[in-house]
Amino acid sequence: MPSIRFVHTSDLHLGKRFGTMPDTIRSRLVEARHESIARVADVARSRDARHVLVAGDTFDTETPSDNVRVQALAAMGSDPDLSWWIIPGNHDSLSAETLWERVEVDAPSNVRVLTKPELVEIAPQVFLLPAPLPHRFPGRDLTDWMPSAESSEGALRIGLAHGRVQSFHEDADTRDIIPPNRAASAGLDYLALGDWHGALTVDQRTHYSGTPERDRFKHNGPGSCLVVTLDGGTPEIETIETGRFDWQDVDLTLTPDADVGTLLSAHVPEDAVKRRDMLLTIRANGTLRLPEKGKLITSGKSVADSFGLFRLLTDDLTTEVEAGDLDAIATGGALRSAADLLRNEAENEAASETDRLIAARALDRLWTLAQEDV
Repeated sequence: MPSIRFVHTSDLHLGKRFGTMPDTIRSRLVEARHESIARVADVARSRDARHVLVAGDTFDTETPSDNVRVQALAAMGSDPDLSWWIIPGNHDSLSAETLWERVEVDAPSNVRVLTKPELVEIAPQVFLLPAPLPHRFPGRDLTDWMPSAESSEGALRIGLAHGRVQSFHEDADTRDIIPPNRAASAGLDYLALGDWHGALTVDQRTHYSGTPERDRFKHNGPGSCLVVTLDGGTPEIETIETGRFDWQDVDLTLTPDADVGTLLSAHVPEDAVKRRDMLLTIRANGTLRLPEKGKLITSGKSVADSFGLFRLLTDDLTTEVEAGDLDAIATGGALRSAADLLRNEAENEAASETDRLIAARALDRLWTLAQEDV
């Protein structure tokens, strides 16, 4: 019985520019994507795997810069004993003819781009069944050829595809959805999928690897890849962390009697060095009194600069304001009058939500500035 061990990865999105990110973190995120190639290769060597299967979206666009393309191929080619098998995805589909022609010319011998839906023997009695994307929106299930593809008896069959196994929108085009039972219907020992950026198990033989380096807050934690061992039985799957950056999107529900400092600290690593490679979004919701909200904002500012990225979002946080809270701003005069006006506007149900929010933020700011002068 043949056997094989390989690394399953996808969605490297090399060349992603992170244009919406602050300058302080953008270049580091770009570089981390390139570094993910070496980290995946390290995983393969450490687990004695000789093959890396990339299930689409190696590049972020169909027109990556020359240096992104050339440097990616150089990184993959640095270990000639490790074979990379790549299919185009929706971001770098085969319609990018110039890109893949140049890859064909520049690729080292251990890097193979699979451009046709046909059986490829990557090891004795081990066959890949690739489903490369001809263009961004194929409009059909590209794995539909796999059930009729014949291989020798007893051979291992590995599908390699990029796309959805379900639709998340009622009005979405469902023609390109991959059937969740494709591994069973095509006699696959394993179906390696890409497109979903988090690791996801569809069934025992069907898995999304997720991206080796996170690029958004949709999936918490660092990126990872899968080490897969096949010997004809149930696949053995090992998830290995590869990401440099830890992305965390946290909901923080607060009440007026909450100890905001303790609650915030629970999401802030004690080791300040670790924070440099962490992108943290805190979504505060619930209700706080004005002093506690000010403390929350001040506490956030005190640690913000130690993070790669820190965002404290308070739009969904309701503020309770008592007369004594305004005394902490001023007991009289123009400043107190301004505070009273802002409080009234923030609590005015006849005002628009936008105007109420602006007034609440202005009152928060006024309270914070008053405390700084104490």
